[in-house]
Amino acid sequence: MKKTLGILGGMGPLATADLFTKIVNMTKADCDNDHIRIFIDNNAQIKDRTAAILHGGESPLPQLIQSAKNLEKMGADCIIMPCNTAHYFLQSLQIQTKVPFLSMIAQAVRVAKKRYPGQKAGILATTGTLDAGVYSRAFEDEGVQVVLPDEQQRRYLMSVIYDGVKAGKMPTDPQPFNQLLGEMQSRGAGYFILGCTELPVAVQALGLKNNFVDATTELAKAAIEYCGYEVKE
Repeated sequence: MKKTLGILGGMGPLATADLFTKIVNMTKADCDNDHIRIFIDNNAQIKDRTAAILHGGESPLPQLIQSAKNLEKMGADCIIMPCNTAHYFLQSLQIQTKVPFLSMIAQAVRVAKKRYPGQKAGILATTGTLDAGVYSRAFEDEGVQVVLPDEQQRRYLMSVIYDGVKAGKMPTDPQPFNQLLGEMQSRGAGYFILGCTELPVAVQALGLKNNFVDATTELAKAAIEYCGYEVKE
């Protein structure tokens, strides 16, 4: 039996659109009627997750719960959330609804371990995701070592995410990003988790090529299969 899908979005809107587009493009379908029924709550007013985790900012949890309940009322059979940092709140969020969540973190880690066995994972993400250990703990539970960006590299990534994609200003110079990747590879990273939903958008804009694991793409594939559809080869 086919299931319906809820997207708890708005964190940010472009990342939400990227996830929706990937689901549509990767679903095996011959016509409109072959696609998943999807409900999207693009709540761009959800409080900043990194600010809440690191600086005592207002918690996004009440708005996350409201959006989840909205999707539940719409009839979603499962919910996905295109924001890696928001997964810090996932356990508290899940107990507020009977609708199951598919974890972006779990999917990305599972795929990465299978695709790059024995290699260290370079984690590219917001400072909130990095400092909260959202990916580090998940990889450590699977026996995978990680390489984290240093302080300067974290500042660059935050600029790409916040001053770039979230501000609607796509980065245009690939050199700083490639330099970051090279430096992390010299420290042992065998591949890179695009652990912020703005980063796949930036990587595409910059035309970067590397051993990337796009958490958004892996979440899209998992959602397609969970809802009883096929992923297009």
